[in-house]
Amino acid sequence: MTRLSPALDLNKTGLKNRTEVTMFILMGFTDDFDLQVVLFLLFLSIYLFTLIGNLGLVVLVIADARLHNPMYYFLSVLSFLDACYSTVVTPKMLINFLAEDKSISLIGCATQMFLFVTLGTTECFLLAAMAYDRYVAIYNPLLYSVSMSPGVYVPLIVASYVAGVAEGTIHTVATFSLSFCSSNEIRHVFCDIPPLLAISCSDTEINQLLLFYTVGSIEMFTILIVLVSYGFILLAILKMRSAEGRRKVFSTCGSHLTGVTIYYGTILFIYVRPNSSYDSNHDMIVSIFYTIVIPMLNPIIYSLRNKDVKEAMKKLLKEANN
Repeated sequence: MTRLSPALDLNKTGLKNRTEVTMFILMGFTDDFDLQVVLFLLFLSIYLFTLIGNLGLVVLVIADARLHNPMYYFLSVLSFLDACYSTVVTPKMLINFLAEDKSISLIGCATQMFLFVTLGTTECFLLAAMAYDRYVAIYNPLLYSVSMSPGVYVPLIVASYVAGVAEGTIHTVATFSLSFCSSNEIRHVFCDIPPLLAISCSDTEINQLLLFYTVGSIEMFTILIVLVSYGFILLAILKMRSAEGRRKVFSTCGSHLTGVTIYYGTILFIYVRPNSSYDSNHDMIVSIFYTIVIPMLNPIIYSLRNKDVKEAMKKLLKEANN
């Protein structure tokens, strides 16, 4: 019988190792159990608040006829998106805080990555669409109902989701086409792209460039829409003679601009930078911020300063008590 040469044996072993990874281990923040219990309670509270706040806002928009306009339709879609976004990451993270087995299957990891990239990208485009909606409402309010008809805002929402699915598919396929033969330990709380690239034994240069250019292009395009929209809004504000009108516009747009700045800033910090600056601990904290904390903050940002939402909330609570 012919014996394989050592080189062929080594190659065969390498190929075997490359196909053996069927699950990953999410290492998380710490091994200290007491700290994990504290983190479990903290993030459980955040998650419950996120679900109640965002889904409550969706219910408000559906239930109150005064909120039946494109601005609040966009807001309800954003709230539903944030509830889903947090749900993709948080339940598994909560389980891992208390469980000894912190593994996630290859398919589970790929699914989690696809969903959070899809939802995250969709939110980028949706925030840009919301900025355009505010521009139309403020710059030419008399034509708002015509300029932002269902034939306009529905395609904008659908296009945001289509772009999200496309981006999620590209990065999930690109990442899981790599080989993982040296380690299956992901130094993160969920299956994010940078920590997976960090443990791959394949050449990840193309993946790094793909991540940099696709995320960078999406951020630049959507931020440009936001900046142009708010540039025109600023011009409209300067032309206003009523101090009350200016205050109302600032109140409405200020909340959106706050949400946009926080979300885009964290995305840029994580993905649009050289691979050499990757730090698992810092990135984990920032990732937690934009996937778990920001979805919790959005109902506060968009509701507390909005008179219509507060009145709708009071009406709903009054009807519930009766």
